[in-house]
Amino acid sequence: MATEKQKQKRVERWRNKFRLVILNDDTFEELLTLRLSPLNVFTFSVFAIVFTIAITSIVIAFTPLKELVPGYASSKIRRQAIELSLKTDSLEGVLRQNERYVSGIQRILQGEVIDSVVQDVASEDTATNTAVLLSSPSPTDSAFREWVEDETAFSLEQRAAELDVPQLLAPVEGVVTSSFDRTTGHFAVDIAATKNAPIKSCYEGIVVLADWTSENGHIIIIQHENNLVSAYKHNSALLKEVGDYVRSGEAIAIIGNSGENSTGPHLHFELWYDGSAINPEDYIKL
Repeated sequence: MATEKQKQKRVERWRNKFRLVILNDDTFEELLTLRLSPLNVFTFSVFAIVFTIAITSIVIAFTPLKELVPGYASSKIRRQAIELSLKTDSLEGVLRQNERYVSGIQRILQGEVIDSVVQDVASEDTATNTAVLLSSPSPTDSAFREWVEDETAFSLEQRAAELDVPQLLAPVEGVVTSSFDRTTGHFAVDIAATKNAPIKSCYEGIVVLADWTSENGHIIIIQHENNLVSAYKHNSALLKEVGDYVRSGEAIAIIGNSGENSTGPHLHFELWYDGSAINPEDYIKL
């Protein structure tokens, strides 16, 4: 019985009402009166603590303030990391495709059939789950295929090797209007090209002549290695001087119509080997 009375007293103690009065110190006027019990104060305290924890968690989880908390990564940094990861993955895929493309080009240049190389590359891409779109070749691709498959291109390279020099380059893009003819004394090929087209050195060497003559106009002659000499006549302007070193494919003059022997804008191109004139079309694909 005593124990039950003690429990009742404790419960009543928690429920007992207390008055909290706030007075004006000068006039003793009651400004605020609150009736509280220990149970109300405890309940309110627990609710306030839970509410504060909940609000703090929501603010940290859904606002930028979480970036100020140690251990949380910045959302901007995370976004950048994801973007970099995606870009890296894309670059790896592009790199693999480029490696297969270069490998295919090397195989084609070594003489393999183009269609078989394309099929091998397509099968490799399919094996790696890479989507491959084989569209019809463009005119440029078709021209490249014809050039690679043309046996004369490789025979020209072989004949250039007879001169102890690599493959010679065409000095200008155009149309051959007059071929090499030893019987008529025309020891050159005439190539018609567009106005102001650059004329390029067929091979590296040293400029040994850059001058003007009444018959051939602006003329430039280059001494190459192994007693090979190339001459370029009827130019409208010269870009190099005597003694200049020129690389293979470097611009040396501008197409023109200078000199008494010229009948229109064209290049008069000569090749000499060991002191004898040779047909440029036997060594260069013009």
